[in-house]
Amino acid sequence: MSAATTTAAPGPDGATSRLGWALADSWTMTRRELAHWARQPVEVLVNLVFPVMLLLMFTYLVGGGRGVPGDPTEYLVPGMLALTMAFGLEATMLAVTQDLGKGVIDRFRSMPMVPGAVLVGRSAADMLQSVVSLAVMTGVGYAVGWRWHNGAAAALGAVGLLLLLRFAMLWVGIQLAMVAGKPEMVTAVQILVWPVGFLSNVFATPASMPGWLGAVVEWNPMSATATAVRELFGNPGGATGSWAAEHAELLAVLWPVAIIAVFFPLAVRKFARLSR
Repeated sequence: MSAATTTAAPGPDGATSRLGWALADSWTMTRRELAHWARQPVEVLVNLVFPVMLLLMFTYLVGGGRGVPGDPTEYLVPGMLALTMAFGLEATMLAVTQDLGKGVIDRFRSMPMVPGAVLVGRSAADMLQSVVSLAVMTGVGYAVGWRWHNGAAAALGAVGLLLLLRFAMLWVGIQLAMVAGKPEMVTAVQILVWPVGFLSNVFATPASMPGWLGAVVEWNPMSATATAVRELFGNPGGATGSWAAEHAELLAVLWPVAIIAVFFPLAVRKFARLSR
């Protein structure tokens, strides 16, 4: 693995200069992560294809959107867009643990660069890949008959909520990767994503579930984002009349912000303590 070229340490020229150096170092780390895409195209392709396979499977084989009147595709596709924001974190976690195992992060920490640039570069590259994933999934959704009905502004708002959820999940993944420390532990940690993803209203409405299970599902952060996205897209949401369902857009903001507020400082603190 080749190390990215780093810049010199910032001089005492004030806050503006320090911010400039921080942005330059973060962009260098982002370019390093993006360069991996060209060297590992199969991994990138798998991350794009896997959610597409799930969408096609639940659309044509398993059946999603049960309990919703009308075209179930309009219920399923927004839910799958939300679920896609949780998938693919193993690539980020593997990258972090591999850098830890090979001493790459220790090497970066010894260089005259802004310490947080490594995490910023990793998160920026992940968010760019998430945008590509959303574009691919949206195209496939159109191909299977899904449409949005509330205009471009509402659609952009839905995309914003999806990326906010991804950003929150990303910092969970970075923190867990640094705690796990080894690539072989990533698979065990990644398994935790599946209960969160499937214990939601992505594939079926809470009304079609037993009462206690439906209540749990409605308060899942992914359910909040999926419901809010459906509302913004103008797709059927299978509303149950509960407080969580009626305030889905509020929860779709509050849940990710709360997750970021917890896991971002934990990840930064853990990174600062590495190799001490």
